[in-house]
Amino acid sequence: MTQVGVLALQGDVREHALMLEQLGCDVTPVRRVAELGAIDALVIPGGESSTQDKLLRAFDLREPLLERLGSGLPVLGSCAGMIMLARDLVDGITGQQTLGAIPMTVRRNAFGRQVDSSEVALVWEPDGSSMHGTFIRAPWVESHDDGVEVLATATGPDGDRHPVAVRFASAIATAFHPEISADIRVHQALLDLI
Repeated sequence: MTQVGVLALQGDVREHALMLEQLGCDVTPVRRVAELGAIDALVIPGGESSTQDKLLRAFDLREPLLERLGSGLPVLGSCAGMIMLARDLVDGITGQQTLGAIPMTVRRNAFGRQVDSSEVALVWEPDGSSMHGTFIRAPWVESHDDGVEVLATATGPDGDRHPVAVRFASAIATAFHPEISADIRVHQALLDLI
């Protein structure tokens, strides 16, 4: 059975675990290096990216995670997880570090504060179908290198369209929360990378 970890330091771990179980995966909450070493893929959930960064370092998980990502571990980051997977960050807090798995610059809280949270109809570019996206203090991709595939875009408060779902090598990131919908496509895209 496919063993998928959900980084369980902070954030919406349970919702991702339920979605993955629905897809037939065995789910492991990842809090220790040994758990990180036993998985076939990883989800970095939404939550607070600066807190996740601090906890990765406090639990001595940052370096082992960088090593696993560098060796091609399939990973999905949603919302705060998108921020964590970015190479560069705009509007981060002082000292905040990212994992650099996707060569992109992400703007933290780009869609506004908690009161600006919204539900948006998106187009899932891989098949051109519609997709529902829930944005909660969401980031967006400010810029990205060639080779980063844009999977979905949304119109920001600035009136411009910005990438809100991307894929690069074995990493997928979304600004929205796919785990709180009934739509399995984002999680299935992760499993397809294994």
